[in-house]
Amino acid sequence: MILAVLFANTDGNILIERFHGVPAEERLHWRSFLVKLGADNLKGAKNEELFVASHKSVYIVYTVLGNVCIYVVGKDEYDELALAEVIFVITSTMKDVCGKLPTERLFLDKYGKICLCLDEIVWTGMLENSDKDRVRKVIRLKPPTEA
Repeated sequence: MILAVLFANTDGNILIERFHGVPAEERLHWRSFLVKLGADNLKGAKNEELFVASHKSVYIVYTVLGNVCIYVVGKDEYDELALAEVIFVITSTMKDVCGKLPTERLFLDKYGKICLCLDEIVWTGMLENSDKDRVRKVIRLKPPTEA
């Protein structure tokens, strides 16, 4: 199960978070743990360079893309390799939505579309769509046509 997907700026402020199966009282712990992990390791990292960690029998894969840090936490069948695939889909979709490497401002300007993409990629703790072209088609915000 994918327990969490978090997006934060380089200062450690959370931009988007999605938790699945994580009790509310544990979420603050995960937020602070992930932000500290990123602060310790992502300084000077190249875009889309993957970092891996484990904590309390869960796996964490994280990276930086522009000015946005991305964290994906999973357990059981979502080990480092599966999470690497999830984060690859997320980063490639974000680049498509933003048109370039996202700054915090560009990320917030595209916030709604990024949330839609994220919901199409990860749904209730499972990888739903791994094809960025399919995600792009599904999230088109067009009104239904009348027949």
